[in-house]
Parts: sequence; C-alpha cells; structure tokens
Amino acid sequence: MSSLVKAIQIEQNGGPEVLKLVEIEVPPPADHEITIRQHAAGLNFIDIYFRDGLYKHPLPHGLGFEGAGEVTAVGKAVSRFKKGDRVAYGQSPLGAYAQARNVPAAQVVKLPKGISFEDAAAMMLKGLTVQYLFRQTYRLQGGETILFHAAAGGVGLIACQWAKALGVKLIGTVSSPEKAALARAHGAWETIDYSCENVVERVAALTKGKKCPVVYDGVGKDTWNASLDCIEPRGLMVSYGNASGPVDGVNLGILAAKGSLFVTRPTLGTHVNTPEKMQAAADDLFSLVLKKKIKMRIDQRYPLSQAAQAQTALAARKTTGATIFTLD
Repeated sequence: MSSLVKAIQIEQNGGPEVLKLVEIEVPPPADHEITIRQHAAGLNFIDIYFRDGLYKHPLPHGLGFEGAGEVTAVGKAVSRFKKGDRVAYGQSPLGAYAQARNVPAAQVVKLPKGISFEDAAAMMLKGLTVQYLFRQTYRLQGGETILFHAAAGGVGLIACQWAKALGVKLIGTVSSPEKAALARAHGAWETIDYSCENVVERVAALTKGKKCPVVYDGVGKDTWNASLDCIEPRGLMVSYGNASGPVDGVNLGILAAKGSLFVTRPTLGTHVNTPEKMQAAADDLFSLVLKKKIKMRIDQRYPLSQAAQAQTALAARKTTGATIFTLD
C-alpha cells in the first residue's frame, strides 16, 4: 500500500524560499528497493547546490542524500535487508528530507545497535567523505602534517578526530576563536583563523617551511590559490567541495610553477560504487565511532518545516558540527 508522508520539494531553483513542505506518496518499493521510515536526515552543503541550481537535476525534486531509520518494506529482489532492520545511507538518490522514502538497497548499509539514528544521519555523508579522503584518495599512513579547510564544520570535526586516531597532525582552518577551540577539542593539532591570520605563512611556520603533502579543500574558489601554496613539491591538492563557489579558469601551468603538484576532484560516489565498497567504508567509520575515537557533534536540530532556516544558517557559516532534521 502507498502512504502519504511529509517531505521537502522544490519546483524551481533559487534561494531558501523555494523549499516547500508538501505531502508525497510513498509507493511500495520496487524490486531492488527498500522502504525506510526515517527518524532523521542530514543537512549538507551539496543540498544547497541542488537547490540553487549549481548542480542540475530535473525539476521538481526533493533534497538530501543522508538519512537513517527502519526498514518497513523490501522489494522482491532484495535479500540483504528485512523488515525491522536498522539502516542508514549517505549516498542516495535525492529525497532524504522526508518522513519515509524508497531507496535502492545497494546504497544502504546496516546500522549497528550502538549507533543512534540521529548520529547516523549526521555522520553518513560526512563520515564516508572523510573515509574516502583519508583512506582512499590519499591514504594517510600516520605522521603526516596535513591542511584541512573548515575544520569546525560537520566534515571537519570528523576529520579532526579521524586524523588524531591515525596519528596525523591536522592543521585546520577556521573563521573564529570559538571554532578554533572546537576543532582543537576534537583533535586538530593546530588551527589557523583565516579571518585574521595568513594561512600560507602559518602553514609554512608550522611545518618549518616543508609545507604539506596533501591539502583537503572543501571550500573551493576562495581557498584555491592559498591551498596550492601550502603543498610541498609533488604533493596533492584534494578539491572535494565548493562551499564558496566552484573553482574555474584553472591554468594548469600553475601546478608546474608551484612544484609539479597533483590535483584531484573526487566524489564519494566513485569511491563507494558497489554495495560491498559502501558497507566496507561504513564499517571503517562505524568501528571508530563504536570505539569512541569519533564522536558526533550535532549542534543544530530542525523540523522539516524549518528547512529554509537550516540551509540559510549553513550557507552563512553560522553552524558548527552537524545539522539534522528530526522526522519523528
């Protein structure tokens, strides 16, 4: 049987005002899908990119890639899950801002009992992002000194903790003394307040002129040039997000001039493109959470009716840690 649930949808691209709380029908799951009664959904910068049209998708559509809840129905071809299973996901088709939804079973993982639905909804996209950045894109061995932008955000606070667990010295950029303290409390080795400090000069001082073998940059346009100047010769620039806008007009010659640098623009989807890779990456994350090496910090909780306010706060960099939508 179909059921009606509340969800956020947009009919046109634009500002937060285009977010509409509507009732949608959730049909029975297709053969390879499961129906999830969601307890929480995560908020991420990529949601804003789909809302404003930076990333294109046929309209109308829902928003959100990250959620957690219980399985209420399974498709005929699904064998990995059964009704009542606790599940989570961080890389789904658009539509996580909803009380219930159908999701391809291949993009869902089993959630251990020791991890709450709220924590799972806050950690899946962000935590799997750190997993692929630190364990796949550039596999940190321990002992490196790295630069990680926006260290007090949702991804950043997980990165600070994961780096510490690996024995990596993470230098985190932040925009205020409060955010600096937060990043350090979560394991950052050092912080740089870019509102009043020169990032390139501080990195050079902290590394005694050596710079970093890898820089992780989810900010984009505003930090691109500074990031390149913080990388040691033949080091890697990992540009994984566009919080300040996309990087464009890149002159490849600059990579030669700054030390034969490498650059990659990775995405989560290409790193967890099979159910096995998805579950393995999630298990890597879950093991650190269950060992208390990574603790989720959820600083903002909103009902779906306040989705516009939630996105506005995130875009204005007024949030710390993770933001979730409570769906119960």
